Amino acid sequence: MNQKPGARNQELYIGLLRLHVLHHAAEEPIFGLGMMQELGRHGYRLGPGTMYPLLHSMERRGWLRSEKHLVNGHSRRVYVATAAGCRALVQARKQVRELFEEMCR
Repeated sequence: MNQKPGARNQELYIGLLRLHVLHHAAEEPIFGLGMMQELGRHGYRLGPGTMYPLLHSMERRGWLRSEKHLVNGHSRRVYVATAAGCRALVQARKQVRELFEEMCR
């Protein structure tokens, strides 16, 4: 992440980034560079050294599944949410909503 005001608190936000990635992977296939760009639109600047380990860890946990696709002659790893990932996302949305409501009282 870059050194924006919240960059020092990256550890605090990493769970939210995982949820954001999982949200998109549940809607459609994603890939690392595309997610770095998506998160960049929300003010987060993640480099490959952060994004790809995050995707790999989510795959190891069973939340994402990946396949290699050939795109313009290059191999690209594409990720989709698994059934377990979708269930985890549903539960996480409930917990985030509850936490958000408590914090905004």
